[in-house]
Amino acid sequence: MDLPLCQSIIQSHDPQERVTLTYDDRFLRRKVLTTDGGERFLVDLEHTLSLNDGDAFLLQDGRLVGIRPAQEPLLAITGPDLLRLAWHIGNRHTPCQIENERLLIQRDHVIRDMLEKIGASIREVVEPFTPEGGAYGHGRTHGHAH
Repeated sequence: MDLPLCQSIIQSHDPQERVTLTYDDRFLRRKVLTTDGGERFLVDLEHTLSLNDGDAFLLQDGRLVGIRPAQEPLLAITGPDLLRLAWHIGNRHTPCQIENERLLIQRDHVIRDMLEKIGASIREVVEPFTPEGGAYGHGRTHGHAH
């Protein structure tokens, strides 16, 4: 396999190419990816990393491949007590994107049912998903199955 190789990630807002990845796909260590333009490359990082918009794969030939969050099926959650709803989501270790007027989570019928029972209004949307990081503002949260 003779693919361009990436062994490091940098911040870049001016990449030559982009790759669109879901939230789950942005958590990786070693994987063959395909840019939005169709070029394949190998990512082989020392450790598993959680990647976000603004990060870029630095290929060994010097090119940069920027990371773009993919459109994903999500639940947009609103309600009169958004803080309480956020607490219940966090209590289940569910990744959550927190905004002023709503919360976004990946679609999950069990969490949806629980939230509706405690007064949440829920709407299905398809948008990029960039949830809060783990403790201290980085890393990932994981469900109870981790």
